[in-house]
Amino acid sequence: MTRFTRILLTAFAIAVLVIGVLVYQSVRDRGAPPQAASTDTGQVVRDNSHRLNSVPDSDVTFVEFLDFECEGCRAVYPSIEQLRSEYGDRVNFVIRYFPMGGHYNAERAARAVEAAAQQGKLEPMYKKMYDTQSQWGEQQVPADEAFRGFASALGLDMAAFDTAYNDPATAARVQLDVADGRALGVQGTPTFFLNGERIQPRSYEDLVTAFNGALAE
Repeated sequence: MTRFTRILLTAFAIAVLVIGVLVYQSVRDRGAPPQAASTDTGQVVRDNSHRLNSVPDSDVTFVEFLDFECEGCRAVYPSIEQLRSEYGDRVNFVIRYFPMGGHYNAERAARAVEAAAQQGKLEPMYKKMYDTQSQWGEQQVPADEAFRGFASALGLDMAAFDTAYNDPATAARVQLDVADGRALGVQGTPTFFLNGERIQPRSYEDLVTAFNGALAE
């Protein structure tokens, strides 16, 4: 093999490697959330983060980065509700928006929940999204009217809901959570943090063990 031939083969191998890396990055990023503005090193909980319940005299805080269109989030939702029923008087439960880019209506759902939260209906709309996910999830058409229907059923002021839903400030509020999640290394949903540390439970029993450990500290 001549020196010229070896050079050509080396160049070809490098080109194949570069193309492979670019293809991998494209596939990896396809399901990632939309890019959001940087927020320093990211915060697990902010002053304006949404709390499903608040226990002022407790130092234990459980945070979930979620996507309302995520089937995994829907699957774990009953377990989170069970934890709330058992630990809601001792543990603070916080939700952070993290709509994934591969879910067509995820960001819209987050804006709908945020718009409802502005009228004091965070929890009812949060539950409504999961209870109805099979009706609007995994579709490639806007679910705006479905979300308006949920808001109406909850008795919201529809003019105020529509204004909030379409307000760039509402989208920015959702993206603040996304930016924090990215900075914290969140890549998928659901992702959990307990007292600022990421946990990766494999079962409900793992969550119970983690909660009991945090409460015992």
